[in-house]
Amino acid sequence: MMTNLFSTFDPTTMFNTSMNWLSTIMIFMFLPSMYWLIPSRLNMIWIKIILTLHKEFKILISSSIKGNTLIMISLFSFILLNNFMGMFPYIFTSTSHMTFTLSLALPLWLSFMIYGLMNNMTHMLAHLVPQGTPPILMPFMVCIETISNIIRPGTLAIRLSANMIAGHLLMTLLGNTGPYLSILMMNLLIISQILLLILELAVSIIQSYVFTVLSTLYSSEVN
Repeated sequence: MMTNLFSTFDPTTMFNTSMNWLSTIMIFMFLPSMYWLIPSRLNMIWIKIILTLHKEFKILISSSIKGNTLIMISLFSFILLNNFMGMFPYIFTSTSHMTFTLSLALPLWLSFMIYGLMNNMTHMLAHLVPQGTPPILMPFMVCIETISNIIRPGTLAIRLSANMIAGHLLMTLLGNTGPYLSILMMNLLIISQILLLILELAVSIIQSYVFTVLSTLYSSEVN
């Protein structure tokens, strides 16, 4: 039983176990097996989205290695489907947890930093001092750029989780006032909830795209 408003985002709400994390793989239950075998409208739409993302990320990534956009497209798909799963009633929203978002952002950032320092350290250190900086300000710019580089995985994780929590909390707060409203106000509440649901669907797409694009931009800096 939920004891407070934030219990919706508690992975141990049900039977004091972490079974709610299974929502991250429940997305495959909604994909029929024939989707992978016979071309369908859903398949064609998804291929069109993947090709569009491939062209977008190929411009952002300066490397010419084939297949370098595959990991970013997979990351976008994974976050997007998990965001959509959180829109269903009584399904745990995994992307609203820092545990989940940091597990995506931190390994990516670490791999970029290690790769850049091992292969192109001079280029990485040159990023710490923007071009045209006065000599007297260079020590301060190095400190500022270093801090901004270190907090990147945290900002990625917080941005995704905070946006997913905010919309769900607003819908929960409005929904809890339903039993105390009149018929007219109830109709207005339902309309506002539908509009909020549409907004949350848009936020789910935007946040998965923003997370992936920022990760792509961070990777392009180490080349």
